[in-house]
Amino acid sequence: MTSEQVFEKASEYLPEKEVAFLREAYELANYAHREQYRRSGEPYIWHPVQVAGILVDLGMDPDTVAAAFLHDVVEDTDVGLDEIEAKFGEQVAMLVDGVTKLGKIKYKSKEEQQAENHRKMFVAMAKDIRVILIKLADRLHNMRTLKHLPPEKQRRISNETLEIFAPLAHRLGISKIKWELEDTSLRYLNPQQYYRIVNLMKKKRVERESYIEEVKELLKDRLHGMEVEADIHGRAKHIYSIYRKMVLQNKQFNEIYDLLAIRIVVKSIKDCYAVLGTIHTQWKPMPGRFKDYIAMPKANMYQSLHTTVIGPKGDPLEVQIRSEDMHKVAEFGVAAHWAYKEGKTVDDAESLETKMSWFREILEWQNNTNDAQEFMESLKIDLFSDMVFVFSPKGDVMELPKGSVPLDFAFRIHTEVGNRCIGAKVNGKMVPLDHQLKTGDIVEILTSKHSYGPSQDWLKITQSSHAKNKIRQWFKREKREENVEKGRDMIEKEIEKKGFTTKQVLTPENITRVMDKFSFTVEEDMYAAVGYQGITASQIVTRLTDNLRKKEEQSDRKTLTEAVEGLKPQTKTSAKTDLGVRVKGIDNLLVRLSRCCNPVPGDDIVGYITKGRGVSIHRMDCPNIQQEDIQSRLLPVEWEERPQQSKNYEVDIEISGYDRRSLLNDVLQAVAETKTNIQAVTGKADKNKMALIDMTISIQHTAHLQRVVERIKQIPDIYSVRRVMH
Repeated sequence: MTSEQVFEKASEYLPEKEVAFLREAYELANYAHREQYRRSGEPYIWHPVQVAGILVDLGMDPDTVAAAFLHDVVEDTDVGLDEIEAKFGEQVAMLVDGVTKLGKIKYKSKEEQQAENHRKMFVAMAKDIRVILIKLADRLHNMRTLKHLPPEKQRRISNETLEIFAPLAHRLGISKIKWELEDTSLRYLNPQQYYRIVNLMKKKRVERESYIEEVKELLKDRLHGMEVEADIHGRAKHIYSIYRKMVLQNKQFNEIYDLLAIRIVVKSIKDCYAVLGTIHTQWKPMPGRFKDYIAMPKANMYQSLHTTVIGPKGDPLEVQIRSEDMHKVAEFGVAAHWAYKEGKTVDDAESLETKMSWFREILEWQNNTNDAQEFMESLKIDLFSDMVFVFSPKGDVMELPKGSVPLDFAFRIHTEVGNRCIGAKVNGKMVPLDHQLKTGDIVEILTSKHSYGPSQDWLKITQSSHAKNKIRQWFKREKREENVEKGRDMIEKEIEKKGFTTKQVLTPENITRVMDKFSFTVEEDMYAAVGYQGITASQIVTRLTDNLRKKEEQSDRKTLTEAVEGLKPQTKTSAKTDLGVRVKGIDNLLVRLSRCCNPVPGDDIVGYITKGRGVSIHRMDCPNIQQEDIQSRLLPVEWEERPQQSKNYEVDIEISGYDRRSLLNDVLQAVAETKTNIQAVTGKADKNKMALIDMTISIQHTAHLQRVVERIKQIPDIYSVRRVMH
């Protein structure tokens, strides 16, 4: 979608004045990104335009679309938030700030930095849900262009997308974005299964489409006689949902029946139930497969009637029935409520806030959690896990994470109910406090004024972050002195475990620095937090020993020269010449190629000084040299300009494909055609007809390896060929 197409689409629902506002935002972004390009070689502005286009398709308001155009300017250009606020207003500036990463703070690891980025985004999102809508659109376009990144980054980004962004899109009810994020992630995380499912779906596509058409014609005739207006169409099963059923339920592809599905969209709720009655009269419903999400909507506001019947040919047929308004919410979720409408009333906003009340808990977690990674774990537990719906004795519905126990229910009712809980009844029967609740359970909490309060064991059996935070608060308040002593003891033991003394570590300067980092007011607060498990002793001690560890690293660097000198052999070696590798600035070193990543001429390489075994040569992307604590032992190395052409290097490759007769023979023949020696080969196939061939080949350089890979990829039924690191 070009910028003009975005403006044209926006003009379908926005007045001319608002479209002009969007043009101004685009012009500033275009100028700010004028000299920047993406990995694909496209001008950088192409990305913000596509993000804005995704949001325009959702019918979002002008501030959100303008922020989409500008979402990267603060992070990647000289334009500041003040300038954005002056030109486009406080709302746009707030939205841009919410999706801007924390790029100017140094962290001990990429994981910590990413957790802090997510924490900032979620806290901003709790204040205004539009922040995450922009972020989801941003991630969706990044996933669409992921092919331009290295494989390691593809897998890391895809994994993060499946862990955080796809579940969040589901929680917000935006199925239109959720399914594409999931399917694209699977394509990079497990390409073998992805392409296998695609191929299997293609083979039965014609058969499925003709079956669906037959069902649609039958239904149209019945509904016409009832004078019910309905839009009937087939519903495509998404690749990731098929994959999950195959993995979680251990099913073969041909055992997944809801590949055949239709969706019926009608005018009113009354029509929904009328259509349901017609379908159950026409075909026999399957027991236990009817779900009424109209009477009891999902947490993401999704509403529909779901039923599975035995269709015309005796095959199971899944049917979804919903009204037009329900369909809009099912596709766009919370975005349907934020979609631009002139004269939007306060009641609309209040209604949305009530439905999304679980978002307010994010702010509560933020206030009770000092560590960003712990915050993200809490978020994943409550927002991204499957949910169960249970009832109070009065019939009130309570939504809890899957695996929740009566204690989670008690703390959700009220903090004091949880603190005084002594037992529980589920469906009228006494149960232990660690009894796992199921959807539909009626839960009654038994309390006593004489209760001694929560037990430390409760932290282990509760599932919801809400309950865990309330329990920690109780210990924090009721047992402060005990927690201070306990925490101090835990920190001192952790210091000794890391090889330091308390005298070295617990200096006033160190303690003040850590208190500032974790927002503790006094030193006792820090010890108490460790005592009641609000933060771990390891996290505190890691921070306390930062400076000491840096001094050790500097000391290591000082002795690096001596270490190199110690590796020089007494007599001249030919290892350097044989391997075709030269250590920059140093002659006559013992050099060997590492077996974990098998570098070959053409790879970017680095040397690692081992203890007593010379310098091992690794590829720059080898995971074994990424840890921070070994960076001081790395040396710059390079391949000789004219390596010996007769020298061969062993490389391990993994080939995956559809298991058919003579597949292995075809692969061996293809490798032989490239005049490449095979050192070893093994193969196996699973019950899903997925073949995996591991092969060690001798090659001269990366160009030679590329020829082999390209030749193998030409073989029919081969899904992927990749180089393996051990």
